[in-house]
Amino acid sequence: LFSLSVFSALSQIVVSHVPTETSFRANIELVSGHSRIFSGERAHLRCSIPDVHRSNWTYLWFRGSEELSQTGQELNLLNTKVQESGKYYCQGTRNTKVGKIRTQQSVPVELKVDGGWAILQVPRHPQLVGSTLEVTCRVRGNPRLEEIILYKDGVEVMRQNGHKPDFYLTNLSLEDLGVYSCRASWDVMGQTHSVISAGAHVQILEVLSQPVLKIIPNYDTQLKRMKLICHVQYNAPAPAPPIDFYFYKNNRRLGPATSDNYNVVKQTPGLYSCKARVPQLDLSKSSEPKNFGQIRVAQPQRPSHL
Repeated sequence: LFSLSVFSALSQIVVSHVPTETSFRANIELVSGHSRIFSGERAHLRCSIPDVHRSNWTYLWFRGSEELSQTGQELNLLNTKVQESGKYYCQGTRNTKVGKIRTQQSVPVELKVDGGWAILQVPRHPQLVGSTLEVTCRVRGNPRLEEIILYKDGVEVMRQNGHKPDFYLTNLSLEDLGVYSCRASWDVMGQTHSVISAGAHVQILEVLSQPVLKIIPNYDTQLKRMKLICHVQYNAPAPAPPIDFYFYKNNRRLGPATSDNYNVVKQTPGLYSCKARVPQLDLSKSSEPKNFGQIRVAQPQRPSHL
């Protein structure tokens, strides 16, 4: 009896520590295309679970903090209303021998249902410096347009014949970042109609950002060494070419290039910096130098007034 009671207690302890949430996250996809649509149009979303065992999952859908009634892998929104705008999430759940478990909630997909007459459709994801931005000015009912004007932050950027609702901005730079809108005009029985869209934000990123050096002193106290970490954003599309890192002390390189963004060096005073380089893209950027160990920086002498 004693051994059975101990086994029962151990079983209860083991079961109580079974996690109710998995380590992997659900994936959500907007299948129908653009995230900004007219009221009355449809939107189609799909949820997938990165489960190598291909278990049977039930799908939960959320708009913001509200759980929706649908439980299938796909969410179809028909005849959408403005009130259905929001951030959509999905999550997987299934029953197991130790109870119900859930995946982590997906990252959100934002859907904007517009009740107006014009929409400027822009890419959902950030664009890269040097690439081409394509935006489309849509008008409800698809009338035959005479003229379309593209604005950035309220200032006219382009104007073109209405037969071509697409605008192309080539060789993007960070100055092209901003809020874009469009105005469309068309004629009906001798009368000109004109509508303007709501603003749509366009985000632009550098392929390689300026690195930021972080110094962690006393990383290895026995050998009196510190760790240098070169933080950088590398936004090249896959398959991205390899990136090399260089570390410097007083403008002198500390060893050869490395694919790791860190280096462990002797802890001594000096001016430290790092550089990130992508040889295949001919890109190279250096961090600002960082003073370690209270090195005195020579100040320029003031001119004497005689």
